[in-house]
Amino acid sequence: MKKRYIFYIILALGLAYLVYYRISANKKIEGKGGAGAGQGKGAKGGKDGKSAPLVVDGIIVKPVSFDNDLEITGAIDANESVVLKSEVSGLVTGIFFKEGSTVSKGSVLVKVNDLDIQAQLQEALTKQRLSGTNENRAKQLLAKGAISQEEYDTSLADLKSLQAQSQLIRAQLAKTTIRAPFTGRVGLRNISAGTYLTPATTIANLVSTNPIKVTFSVPEKYAGQIKVNSEISFTTDGSSKENIGKVYAIEPGINATTRTLQIRALASNADNALLPGSFAKIKLALNTLKDAILIPNEAVVPVLKGKIVYIQKNGKAQEVKVEAGTRTDENIVITSGLKAGDTVLTTGSMALKKDAPVKVHLVKQ
Repeated sequence: MKKRYIFYIILALGLAYLVYYRISANKKIEGKGGAGAGQGKGAKGGKDGKSAPLVVDGIIVKPVSFDNDLEITGAIDANESVVLKSEVSGLVTGIFFKEGSTVSKGSVLVKVNDLDIQAQLQEALTKQRLSGTNENRAKQLLAKGAISQEEYDTSLADLKSLQAQSQLIRAQLAKTTIRAPFTGRVGLRNISAGTYLTPATTIANLVSTNPIKVTFSVPEKYAGQIKVNSEISFTTDGSSKENIGKVYAIEPGINATTRTLQIRALASNADNALLPGSFAKIKLALNTLKDAILIPNEAVVPVLKGKIVYIQKNGKAQEVKVEAGTRTDENIVITSGLKAGDTVLTTGSMALKKDAPVKVHLVKQ
C-alpha cells in the first residue's frame, strides 16, 4: 500500500512540474515579444492594429497622342486563280507549257485530238458551199419570175442552217485548244501526252500573283472607319518584311454570323515572295487619338459586368469601372472611367481590395 501511495505522489509531482514548466515557457515567450510587440504588430498590421500598406507599382495617367491601329489577321489570295480543265473529251496530242513557268494570256497550253471534228467541219463546209450555189441560182430565178418567193426562202433557210452548223463545229474545234485565260504562273501538271482528257480532269492550276489580294475582316464597330484606298501594312510568317497594300473593295454588308465586315486590299508582289494561302498579320490605321489615355494591359481586371482598374486615392485603393478601346501588345486605350492625373495601380491587382491601404511606387511610362 505504501508503494502504491509513493507511486501516486511521484506521478502527481511529475504532472505538477510539467504544468509549471509550460507556464514558465509561455511567460518567457511573452516577455521576449513584449519589447517588440509594437514592432511585430506593425510588420503585420501597422500602428494601432491597422493593416500595413501594400507596396504596388503605379502610373500617373497622362493624355498622349495615339495612332489607333487595328491589328488583325487575314489571308493572302492570288489576284486571279483558275483550275485548268478541258471542255471536250479526247486524247492529249500536245502539252506546250513547263511546270512552274509564266505563260501569257492567250498562249496555247494543251492540244486535244481534233481529227474527227476537222472531218465534220469539212463535210459541213462542203454542204454549205453547195447550198450557197443553190441559193444564188434561186435568187436569179426569182428575179426572172421563174420561181416563187416561197421556193427562194426555202433555199435561203437551208443555207443559213448549214452556216450555223459550220459555226457550231468551229466552236467545238476551238475547244480542243486550251489557252491561258490570263497571264500567270502555271503549276504542276497532272496529265501527259496521250492522256484521255475529260471535262472532269484537272490539267494544272494557273495563278496570277502580281499584285496579290489580302482578304481580312474587321469587327462591326470599326466598319465606319474603313474606306476604299485606306492603307494597310502586313507581314507573313515566312518573312519579317513589311508590305504595303491599299483597300480596293469592301463587302456591302455585315456578316450576321461573325458580326464582321469583310475587306480586300491589293499589294504589289513583283518578286513573287508572297504566296497565295499565306497567313498575314495586318495593321490597319484607323485614326489618331490626340488625348488618349493609355494604361498597361495588366492594370485592367475583367469582372462579371465589364472591366475595372484600381486607382490610389488618399492612400487607399479604389475600384473604377472603365470602358476600353484598342488594345496593343503592351497597352490598352481607356475610353471612359479615368482622367488625367489619376494614379493607376499596375501590380497586385489580384491582392487588392476596395479601401485597402497601398503605397505606390511610380513607374515611368
